[in-house]
Amino acid sequence: MHQVDIMANSQIQSMLCPNCRKLISVSEARCPFCGMPRPASRWKNNFWTRGFRDANQFVKILIIANVGMYIISLLFNPRATGLSLNPLTFLSPSDTSILLLGATGTVPIDKYHRFWTLVSASFLHGGILHIFFNMAALRQLAALVNREFGVYRMFVIYTVSGVLGFWISYLAGVAFTIGASASVCGLIGALLYYGKSRGGIYGGTLYRQVFSWVIFLFMFGLIVPGINNWGHGGGILAGIVSGFLLGYQEKKRENVVHKTLAAVCGVVTVAVLIWAVGSSIYYRLTI
Repeated sequence: MHQVDIMANSQIQSMLCPNCRKLISVSEARCPFCGMPRPASRWKNNFWTRGFRDANQFVKILIIANVGMYIISLLFNPRATGLSLNPLTFLSPSDTSILLLGATGTVPIDKYHRFWTLVSASFLHGGILHIFFNMAALRQLAALVNREFGVYRMFVIYTVSGVLGFWISYLAGVAFTIGASASVCGLIGALLYYGKSRGGIYGGTLYRQVFSWVIFLFMFGLIVPGINNWGHGGGILAGIVSGFLLGYQEKKRENVVHKTLAAVCGVVTVAVLIWAVGSSIYYRLTI
C-alpha cells in the first residue's frame, strides 16, 4: 500500500514538458531536456500556447479556422448557396459573401483598397471540394514541414507564402481569388528547398516526390479553368525563399526570432479575420 501511494504521488507530481513533451517533475525550474524555463507555468500550458508547440494541435487550429470561415461564408447569403448536384458548385458561397469576407485580387484591392485581403483570402473557399482538397493537402504537407522546420517556422512559411502568392497574382492582374492553395504551395516550396539543400537519399527522395506534386499542380492549372496559377507559383517561390532564410532543424534549431515571427503572423491573421467577419456583419446590418 505504501509503495502504491508513493507511485501515485510521483505521477501526480509529474507532467509533460509543453515544449519537448518529455516527462519531468512539476517542480523543475527549467526543463532538463530542452531547457524551457518554468515549464509548469499555467501560461505555458493553456490551449492557445500549447497549440504553437504541439504541431498536430496547431494544424488542427488552422483547419478549424478555414472551416469556420467557410461556414460563415455560407451563412452570410444562404439563398445564393449552390445546392445543385454538380460537385464543383455544391455548397458554394456567393461572390458577395466571399467579397465581404476578404477575397483578394485587383477588384478588392484597386477598387476598394482592401490590402488586408492578402491575408484573409487564404481562409476562404469556393465550395466543398475546394476546401476539402486544400485541407487534406495542408494536413499532409504541414506534418512534413513541421518535422523538418518546426511548427513556428511552418506557420511563418504558410502565412508569408499566402500573402506573397496573392500579391504576385494581384500584380499579374488576377481580378478575384481565394483559397489556401497559395499558402499550401508555400509548404511545397519549403520542402523543395529542404530536399535539395539536405541532399542524400532522404533529401533526394523527398525532393523528387514534392517536385512531382509541382508538375501535377502545373498540369492541373492548365486543364482546369479558374485556377490561380500565379498564386500557386508565387506561393511555391515564397516557400523556397522563406525556407532558405529561416533555415531548417538540421542546420538551425528554432529560436526566439522564429517564435516572434510566428507570433506576429498569428496576431495579424487573427486581427484580419476578426475585422473581416466584423466588417461584413456591420455591412449586412446597415446596408
